[in-house]
Amino acid sequence: MSKVTMQDIADSLGISRVTVWKVFKNQSGVSSALRESVINKAKELGYTKTSLPYTPYEEEKTVSLIISRPDSSTFWTNIIHRMAQELSCHNVNMMYTYMPSAYTEGFSMPAILSSGDVQGVIVLNVYDETLVRLTDELELPKVYLDTVPQIRTQELHGDLILLEGHSTIYQITASVLSRGLTHLGFIGDIHYARTNLDRYEGFCHCMEDHKLAIDQQVCLTHSIGIFSYHQELCAFLDSLETLPQAFICASDYIAHFLRFYFVEHTDRIPDGILVTGYDGSREYPNVDKLITTANVHTGLLGKRLSMQIIYRMEHADAPYEVTYINPEVVYRDSVLR
Repeated sequence: MSKVTMQDIADSLGISRVTVWKVFKNQSGVSSALRESVINKAKELGYTKTSLPYTPYEEEKTVSLIISRPDSSTFWTNIIHRMAQELSCHNVNMMYTYMPSAYTEGFSMPAILSSGDVQGVIVLNVYDETLVRLTDELELPKVYLDTVPQIRTQELHGDLILLEGHSTIYQITASVLSRGLTHLGFIGDIHYARTNLDRYEGFCHCMEDHKLAIDQQVCLTHSIGIFSYHQELCAFLDSLETLPQAFICASDYIAHFLRFYFVEHTDRIPDGILVTGYDGSREYPNVDKLITTANVHTGLLGKRLSMQIIYRMEHADAPYEVTYINPEVVYRDSVLR
């Protein structure tokens, strides 16, 4: 009788030989359930070429993704997709807990979050102060991606992951100034997200270091309705008698609205206008690959969030962490005509 091989085990389970090899070499990328199936099948077939790895029973866990408007952008869906993939490799289920965009009287947190069926939460795209504070009261391990600027980092009872904005926008602003442009505006609701505020402060810091006054008339930093961005930006631009030489935008989302406006008002920019963004999103084709931006690797960000909640669930008493993820600045011509 011929000896049992890895290929025999793989064929009997309908998986690849590489997956079987990963199990025997204790490599990552194989879920706990599949790893256990491989080892059990190897024992059943009498595989004796190497000692089988010990696989202790690992209790299945559930992480709740607390999120508002998950389908509002591919930025969020890409992060979520990678999170689900990574968590499944560690025998962790992911379930959705939907939040409204804004708190209303009578709202209460879903009972599932305090039923004992959830072992941790990841908070995405929740930018209402009251909702964040209610979430923070949950006696569960928590990881936040960004938060509202009204809540100090020290107030959060969980880990906070932030996309670095101060130094990144400082670099982008400096690159614009190096082209001889000195009259710059900034657009981004700095009351909405901590990351937006960081980006504005980076813009201000760069202007101050270059001894340039900030013209607040060409800066739009007040609260902007999440469902009325286009109208409010158009009203703001219409109100400006003179446009600045460039706009530093807190996101590509904002930049693409500017492009729509200037396509309809070419007479206002006879020589073009320089516009920069942030996020590196591919979902806005009218500015994609045209403007200087900061590329955020959403897949890796999703993986990072997954690894952080796993760590937090395993080390609930460890000091809370604040982590900055540095995006890659991509410089382009950025002049819209």
